[in-house]
This record gives sequence, C-alpha cells and structure tokens, in this order.
Amino acid sequence: MLGIPAVSAWKNGRTVTAIWIRPAVESMWNPPGGEFSMKSDALTTYLQDHLAGALHAIELLKGMREHFTGKPLGRFAAEMLAEVEADREVLARLAERAGGGSGGMKEWGAWLAEKVSRLKLKHGSADGLGTFEALEFLAIGIHGKWALWRAMAKVAPSDTRLHGFDFDKLIDRAENQHQKVEERRLACAEFVFRNTEGDRNI
Repeated sequence: MLGIPAVSAWKNGRTVTAIWIRPAVESMWNPPGGEFSMKSDALTTYLQDHLAGALHAIELLKGMREHFTGKPLGRFAAEMLAEVEADREVLARLAERAGGGSGGMKEWGAWLAEKVSRLKLKHGSADGLGTFEALEFLAIGIHGKWALWRAMAKVAPSDTRLHGFDFDKLIDRAENQHQKVEERRLACAEFVFRNTEGDRNI
C-alpha cells in the first residue's frame, strides 16, 4: 500500500477482493513470440507489483475519507492516507533505481479495480461489511509492505540500488500503521458481527 496487489470484482451482489499473487504464466509467457522467457530483473517486477497494490490502497483510503467525512473513521483514513502516499513515493524511487519506473498498466489496473470496490463502500448496506472488508484489505496490504521493507533491508547491503534508504524506519512505520488499522478493523468487527442495531458512527 504500499502493500499486496489485489483485484476486486462483483460477485453475487458483493465486492470480492482477492490478493494478487503474480501467476507464473504472467512472469514467463511472451505472447507475441509464443515463447517462454524469464524476467530480466526480479527486483523490478517485485517493486512494480507493490506499486500497483499501493495505488489500490491509496484510492481505497480516499474513498473511505470521503464516505466518512466528519467522522472518526474519515479522519483516521485521511491521516493514514498521508503516510501511505509517502511510502508509495519511496517505492517509486526504489523502482526507478531498479530501472522499472512506475507500475504503468499494472497501476491502471489496480486503479480500475479499486473503483469497483469503492462502490461497496458508497452503496453498501448499513451493516458495515464493506467498511470491514476495506479495513481488512488495508491490514493485509500493510503487512505485505512490512514484509517488502524487511526483504529490502536484507538485500540492501549487496545491492547498491537500495543504498540510501532507511528501511528500519520504514519497517517501524509499517508496524505502527498495521497496529492502527488492526484496531479499527477489530472495532468494526464488533459493529458488523455482534451488533444488529441500525447505522452507527464507527
């Protein structure tokens, strides 16, 4: 979300969000030539995948901020959005260092997928399930970002492209973000799964 790439789609009137694990066929298959070929740089591919996931998270937080304007969750989303956007800038610089630039079509695909999932936030029922699912996606994505920073910290000593980044600080920030989102997610779980009253302020 800075995080794990995901794809959202409508199924039986609900938004289904799935974690996007890059298929082996996408990494290896070369459609024009009909031949298999390995990507030249796994780091570039990895960072571009996370850039796509980061864009999805940013757009989801924007939708949450707008939907809950003036409410605690709206203010929380606005604060989290600023941090996630800052993390995405770091990711973009890393991708440029690795020679891959931005995610391009992957980011566009993530943006379109988010627009579908935002419909659930905007038009979902009063039970709050759409909000819970959004928070759960964010929690999973931030955990993926934490794993990304840990992997980069491990590789950085042997790869000059990763020099000059404070991965320890990024790891700590991701841990703090995950804790905050998880607290909101669990509070929302009580609202969604235990309480049957009408609309509430979460």
